[in-house]
Amino acid sequence: MNAPVRKPTNVSLDADLVTAARQLGINLSRACEQGLVAEIARERSRRWLDDNADAIASSNAYVEQHGLPLAKYRRF
Repeated sequence: MNAPVRKPTNVSLDADLVTAARQLGINLSRACEQGLVAEIARERSRRWLDDNADAIASSNAYVEQHGLPLAKYRRF
């Protein structure tokens, strides 16, 4: 597996956070990267839910009105 290509980037961070991270030996680049990965996942999820809200509402309305399509086959 290839290592990800890294791009030098300038960011502005709260000075107290940077000081605390350095005192604790936290790698700022890796911590920022992990936070960005998590934020990207949250935003993609939010957008997917927003883009599919009508379909989800329609499916939920169907189930409320008719029940689960294969409910008679459930064993629990």
